[in-house]
Order: sequence, then C-alpha cells, then structure tokens
Amino acid sequence: MASKLYVGKLSYNSTDDTLRTLFAQYGTVISAQIIKDRDTNQSKGFGFVEMESDDQAQAAIKALDGNEFEGRSIMVNVARPQEDRSSGGGSGFGGGFQRR
Repeated sequence: MASKLYVGKLSYNSTDDTLRTLFAQYGTVISAQIIKDRDTNQSKGFGFVEMESDDQAQAAIKALDGNEFEGRSIMVNVARPQEDRSSGGGSGFGGGFQRR
C-alpha cells in the first residue's frame, strides 16, 4: 500500500526532481511534489512524496527526518489526510454569519 509523506523546511530552491531523487534512495517514488504559491509560482518550502510501500516510507522517515538537504534541516513524517475545505454556505466568511 502506498504511503504519502510530508516533507517540510525545504530549501526554496528544491524542485520536484531533486525531491524525487532524494527519496528514491529508500524505495520506489510514486510522486514527488513541491507545493508552490499559486500567484508567484514560488516554493512554499514544503512538499509531498508518495512511496510505493509503508516500509519504504518508514525507511525514508528514519533516514531523512532532521537531516540536511540542500542546506536545510528537513522534516519528514507521514502526511495527515487532507482536510475538507468546504465550509458550507459559500459566504467566504467561514459560514459563521447568519442573516436575521
């Protein structure tokens, strides 16, 4: 079963390819993506890597978490499931306002 990892504290110069190469040392990388700002297209300093198995993901976490990559001490852990962004109501104010 595939396992998705969160990779934080990345250099703003890191790319999808450098991230893929780093994690490929520990198993098969299904995907590697640096998250970028949608307006500036600049890295936000974190990304996600999907490994082929949980064992490979755990090996990558053990080897890489807290270690230096491209001049930064990176953080690697299992990614949390994405939160549901739908707030209902569609008001853009978090749905906390009600008209009387």
